[in-house]
Amino acid sequence: MTEKLYYQDAGIHEFTARVLACESEGKHWSVILDRTAFFPEGGGQSADTGSIGDAQVLDVHEKGGVIRHTTDAPLPVGGEFACALDWEQRRRRMQNHSGEHVVSGLVRSRFGFENVGFHMGRDCMTMDYSGELDWEALTEIEQLANEAVRDDLPVRVWFPEPEELQTLEYRSKLELTENVRIVEIPGIDSCACCAPHVTSTGQIGVIKLLTAERHRGGTRVTALCGMDALEDYRRRQESVAAISALLSVKRPDVAEAVERLLQEQERQKERTLQLSRELVRLRAESIAPREGNICLFDELLGEIALRELVNLLMEKCTGIAAVFQGSDAEGYRYVIGSRHVDLRAASRAVNAGIGGRGGGSPTMIQGRAQQSGDAIRTYIEGASF
Repeated sequence: MTEKLYYQDAGIHEFTARVLACESEGKHWSVILDRTAFFPEGGGQSADTGSIGDAQVLDVHEKGGVIRHTTDAPLPVGGEFACALDWEQRRRRMQNHSGEHVVSGLVRSRFGFENVGFHMGRDCMTMDYSGELDWEALTEIEQLANEAVRDDLPVRVWFPEPEELQTLEYRSKLELTENVRIVEIPGIDSCACCAPHVTSTGQIGVIKLLTAERHRGGTRVTALCGMDALEDYRRRQESVAAISALLSVKRPDVAEAVERLLQEQERQKERTLQLSRELVRLRAESIAPREGNICLFDELLGEIALRELVNLLMEKCTGIAAVFQGSDAEGYRYVIGSRHVDLRAASRAVNAGIGGRGGGSPTMIQGRAQQSGDAIRTYIEGASF
């Protein structure tokens, strides 16, 4: 059995260990040590990484009481090596995981909801709760959580004897009966957990709840703690600074400025729509009624306006009215309509003539064409259906 240094002291991040076994696993190796501070994946927390001698530790798993370190190079059995965790990574994970205990303990005591899911990802951690929490409730929880950080409460971690365990009230997603490890923050939380934790809440740093959404009848909350929360704040500040510079407003006024910009955008959309309709009317009026087909090319109108133009042109010909938009290099989008030709039946011939693909109803078809503009015009103006 490997001695679990991470249970003796979560702060151990450099140590020496002897290699008990080393087996090849494809491109990697599975290494068993006599002692380790590398925490294997578990409890919603990913495995530690780091180094054993010159070999890099890529992953750590425990199965059947055996802790296996996945490395990128073999290590001689019996050799003793200096080992080092990626300490910055571990410390951040402990900050986040201990922060989750603070939040979940407060959610339970304040609202009676249980933590039914926890995952620590690369960008944030997610916590799933058994009931619905609105943002007002979560703001209260966030305030209380950061007050617990400010008060620098002790974090006690221990394996209680079976007799003591029976007297304890603690959170647990599973029915546990032996080797139960309890993480306790006085007045805040008591929970069964296998992962390393900070020794006091002051080491967590700021606790920031980011988002909340309904999830399976409850609430999924995303959050960050400590240095991860600080980095996230910096990124958000950089975004706000960039937006304020682009809009030439002070940072506190960014939201109001964006709202004004969106309102102006809606007004411009409406104005553009009005102008498009006027342009459609004028273009249709400029086309004299004729026998046969009409073929136009346009670079200004949007999709709705193109269809409106085709609807007007359909009344001015005895064949089909076709409008194309695009270029010889990138191809053309088309809308074709007719009051006299069944376009659903004629679509195969039309597409063959313009190198196109598309379809629609008996009165209107849409699609794309790959022939040159000249070839398209020649075909449409000379075709009969």
